[in-house]
Amino acid sequence: MSEKRHLTQDMFEKVHDNFTEAEKINRPSVSYWEDVWRRLKENKLAMFGLIAILALTILAIIGPYLNSYTYYEQDFTKKNLEPNVDHWFGTDQLGRDIFTRVWYGARISLFIGLMAALIDFIVGIVYGGISGISNERTDNAMMRIAETLYAIPYLLLVILLMVVLEQGLWTIILAMTITGWIPMARLVRGQVLQLKQQEYVQASEALGATMKWKLHKHMIPNTLGPILVNVTLTVPTAIFAEATLSFLGLGIPAPQASWGTMANDALDSILVGNFYQLFFPAILISLTMFAFNVFGDGLRDALDPKLRQ
Repeated sequence: MSEKRHLTQDMFEKVHDNFTEAEKINRPSVSYWEDVWRRLKENKLAMFGLIAILALTILAIIGPYLNSYTYYEQDFTKKNLEPNVDHWFGTDQLGRDIFTRVWYGARISLFIGLMAALIDFIVGIVYGGISGISNERTDNAMMRIAETLYAIPYLLLVILLMVVLEQGLWTIILAMTITGWIPMARLVRGQVLQLKQQEYVQASEALGATMKWKLHKHMIPNTLGPILVNVTLTVPTAIFAEATLSFLGLGIPAPQASWGTMANDALDSILVGNFYQLFFPAILISLTMFAFNVFGDGLRDALDPKLRQ
């Protein structure tokens, strides 16, 4: 049997009688977005994606000015040159500098992707949110309209728009977003319908919470993760869609360049062994897709309230 331990007065600490000091919180409060940023920084792969996106954006802005060549300047005496000191990425079949065209094309491709994602985000959230929060009759009518539009073949719709409207940048964006917002709307509607049935939302409603309060405190924080992941996936999807249109001859008109048109122009050069002309736009498309994917996954985890510690 262990020996009895004798308690002495030195083992005790007198409780402070100042209630203000007792209730003082020593740890500083952290807002929701500060906590999101803290957890996002801990995800190394997501931060790599963010850094890659920022680097691509910066190079798209300053890249065409890093040498003395323009994206449209042709010099047939320098056509199909491999990467060298003067032409860092080589030249194409018309003697144009690929380095300049790649970063000028980054402007077009990223702009198309970001604009398509922004339009899908705004229209999808508004349409899907109204549908999910409305009564059953309105919800069914809005969804039937969306499903009818979504049933139209995408490629056929794009070709019709390209034929009717003048071929250009905004025509491509319109063609990709005229039905591209529907998946976002269906996602938002599903999230809102699911959250409406949650106990904490019903409890707040029973306590007199307004619709603004429920949206701000419950629905928006809990739907941001899936929505932002969908947005980050829309950007590379739109870039690939533009590349597909370029292969069909419906892309950006010459002499403008995008990664899709550059990949299309490089197809003929592959047959004669000039693989570098396809390598640079292809690797940048792949890097952009990878960066947005890993950043979106990390952002989803950081925004998920269930993962907060």
